[in-house]
Amino acid sequence: MDDAKARLQKHDAGTKYSHLSYSKCSILLPLLVKEGKLHLLFTLRSEKLRRSPGEVCFPGGKRDPTDEDDVATALREAQEEVGLCPQQVEVVCCLVPYVFERNTLITPVVGFIDHNFQAQPNPDEVKSVFLVPLEYFLCPRAYHQKCLTRCGRRVLFHCFEYTNPEDGVTYYIKGMTAKYALFVALIILEKHPTFEVEFNLNDLISSSEKSFLQFHNHATSKL
Repeated sequence: MDDAKARLQKHDAGTKYSHLSYSKCSILLPLLVKEGKLHLLFTLRSEKLRRSPGEVCFPGGKRDPTDEDDVATALREAQEEVGLCPQQVEVVCCLVPYVFERNTLITPVVGFIDHNFQAQPNPDEVKSVFLVPLEYFLCPRAYHQKCLTRCGRRVLFHCFEYTNPEDGVTYYIKGMTAKYALFVALIILEKHPTFEVEFNLNDLISSSEKSFLQFHNHATSKL
């Protein structure tokens, strides 16, 4: 656990990008230890939601005027969505953000939560909550990828298919959610995945910053 935290802290972007003029959103990547292994917690969005109904994602949402910073947004949203109290989270780092639809900046906040946490999903927003072993994102049983062009740049679109052994339900983890699950697994486990990735595995920090700046520059050049 301490090794994992130390590796994550080396990738902490802090508030480096918080001054940028975007609509702000944050997501929480909740890590916990179960049966001696690290897992990530995900939510399945309610079918009632207007945006991305029925999709797998991390807890998160838009910045509220009362939120002090990106971390506060992630913690508030996690509490609203799954009943995770802020004091139950040990925030470790903020990763390099993601530019979404040119005008929104999504900041990933990584934190450790207690292994005894019992989720209380808000039925208006969350259909279910489930865990996936972190190592699954480097050596998945079912996985496919597509090569897309985004902002004139080649981008890999990852999709992990995971069947929860507890209830037999199969979930599809893809897009930005898959990208950050993979990125956290690369940081902590320091192993090569069984598939191609868009990151320089010998320098994750520089490659993630370079990718972000390309999308940021493209977004701001179109404003």
